[in-house]
Parts: sequence; structure tokens; C-alpha cells
Amino acid sequence: MPATTLTDARVRALNPRKTTREVRDGKLRGFGVRVSPSGTRRFFIHCQHKGERVWKIVGDTGTMSVTEARATAAAMLVAIRRGEEAPHAPGEALFEAVAETAFHRHERVWKPGTLKVNRGYLRNRIMPHFAGRPVAEIDRQEVKSWFARLRATPVAADRSLPILSVIMREAERMGLRPEGSNPCRGIKRYRRKGRERFLSDDELRRLSTRLAAHEARYPQQSAIIRLLLLTGCRKGEILTLQWSDYREGNLFLRDSKTGPRTVWLSEPARAVLDGLERKGRWIFPASKGDKPLTAGWLNSFWTKVRAEAGLEDVHLHDLRHTTASLALRRGETVLAIGRLLGHRRPETTLKYIHLADAMVHEAAETVGAVLGGD
Repeated sequence: MPATTLTDARVRALNPRKTTREVRDGKLRGFGVRVSPSGTRRFFIHCQHKGERVWKIVGDTGTMSVTEARATAAAMLVAIRRGEEAPHAPGEALFEAVAETAFHRHERVWKPGTLKVNRGYLRNRIMPHFAGRPVAEIDRQEVKSWFARLRATPVAADRSLPILSVIMREAERMGLRPEGSNPCRGIKRYRRKGRERFLSDDELRRLSTRLAAHEARYPQQSAIIRLLLLTGCRKGEILTLQWSDYREGNLFLRDSKTGPRTVWLSEPARAVLDGLERKGRWIFPASKGDKPLTAGWLNSFWTKVRAEAGLEDVHLHDLRHTTASLALRRGETVLAIGRLLGHRRPETTLKYIHLADAMVHEAAETVGAVLGGD
């Protein structure tokens, strides 16, 4: 990292580059200026204290001179070496401000549903601990302590950590933290026992019987359940279908968790769609307004049907797992199943491979019983 005696003229002459640029002061050790790709310039201090790296913002180059910044930095460094709390710079960004900036930038990347869920984790799991803190002060030990306190809710912990990581990366991009200082890096997530529920042939027959009994009164909900099984689609993908998405005998999803994709339909799946009444643009319209059926109506119907079928432990998403298991049992490849389910990465589909192992074991037991019998 270059070092030179900083002056106001030299700081103004520092041009932004594609990556963040840091220049250390040759006059005061641990003091420097950071230039982000956007052109923002901020003075900072960086030192070691009791084996820990300390990095803090001193101030913005637009509001203080090099002389003022150097004097403030010297006082901060002395306080840190004495074990005292270094004063916060007036313009030092607080965690919640950086979090809002990060979420604003990711509005174009995260889907609306993901954005809503992530804001929930931010509000309920992250803000109570980090709000009000200068983002530059949050270190790895603090993040580890926060993560450990969430051990009672491992799912929430595992989903909150990547969100915090996104915020910390944004802080680096803004020049509020040194590059490569993300305190979330390397923290191991909780190992949770995977929940994988697949319906057996008998369970599928019981479910089909109960759906048939309710089709006259609840045609939309019954059709949705059948399509979830016949296509392996996600619940949101089916609920938001429009008639214009159904053409040439297949579904052309304009958007999904992994982007636009084609869902190839079987004859039974087409029969379900062809049997529905066309009223407006939505395949499954709500009773009021120009909008699709809500998940709440479907969930309440599912709770009733699964209880009648003796499937109280089965979730709607388990129908998607069941589709994959049926395809695997009938000899389809992992690649084909991945395309069927709309997986972006092959490793996502590989979690179903254990089913193949189970089938091989079952076959071995069957052969053993036949050939080893008396």
C-alpha cells in the first residue's frame, strides 16, 4: 500500500480506480485516505490493539482538511492504545444507513418475495443487535457472538448471516470498511437435519381421492394441488400463472426463482388446465379484483385436505420433492430432473441422489430375499 505525506492538494489529485484505493500517510503511522471507485474520499485509521485489527473512519475529505484529519486521527489512535473508546467521527456511517443502501441496491437483484423475507430477517434478527453501531466497528468476534445467540433458531440464523454479509460488502464498496474485511466470511452455518418428505404411492392415492371429493366445491384449489404434483413447480409459480403463459401445450413462465423458463406439460397436466373456466387473464383469479388467488386460500384448503388424507406432516413444498422422487424412480437423469424442477445449479438436484441409493438397497434386499431363500 503506497505511503506519502498527505496534503490537501495530493488528496484532491487522487483519482478513483476500478477498485478501492488506499494511500497511507507518511507522517502519521496508521492514518490514511481511502478512495472508492465512485470517487468518495474518506480519511481512516488502521492499527493493531491486543492482537485485534482496528479500522475506523476519521471523516470525509469534503468536510475536513488533512491537518484536521491528522490531528483527529492522532487522538483516536492514542485512545485506542490506551484501551479507551475512540470517539466516533461525525460523519461515520451507522449500520442501519448502510443496510438501507444495500437493500436499495439489491431491489433490482432480489425478487419481491425474497426482498420481503430478507427485510423481515433484517428487522427481527439483525437490527436488534447492530442498529446504532458504526459499521466500521463491527468485527468478526461480534458477528460470531451474535450468530451463536441465534442457535435456538438455526434456520433464521442461517438465513440472516448472508444478509448481514451483503451489508458488510456494501460497506466495503462505500469505503466504510477496508477491502476484504467482511466479518461474516468463514463463519460456519448450523448443520440442520434435512427435512425431506416424499409421498408414497399409497399416500398419493389417498390424496387424489380427497382432491376428487372436493373438486366440485373447490375447483381452483384442487387444480393447483394437482398441478404442483404434475409439474414440480413452486407454489408461487402456479398461483401467478396467466392464460397467456399457457400455449403450445406448455407453460412459459415469464419469471421464476431462477428466471424465465419453460415447463413441459404431460397430458394429465394439460387436462387439468383445459378443464378450468377462463375468466380474465389469471388462470387462478381471486374472487375480487384483478389479481391471482392468494396463498392463504390455498394453504387453508391444503390443511383440510391433508388432514382428511392422513398426511398432516406433509407440506405443499413436499409435493415438489415427490415429483422429483417419482421421476428418479422411473429412471430419469439428474440433469432431466433439474430441468423439470427449474434448478439453476446441478448440485441443487443432487440432494435427490440418496433416493437412488435407497432404491439400489431395496433392490439388493429383494434379490437377496429371492436367491437366499430356502
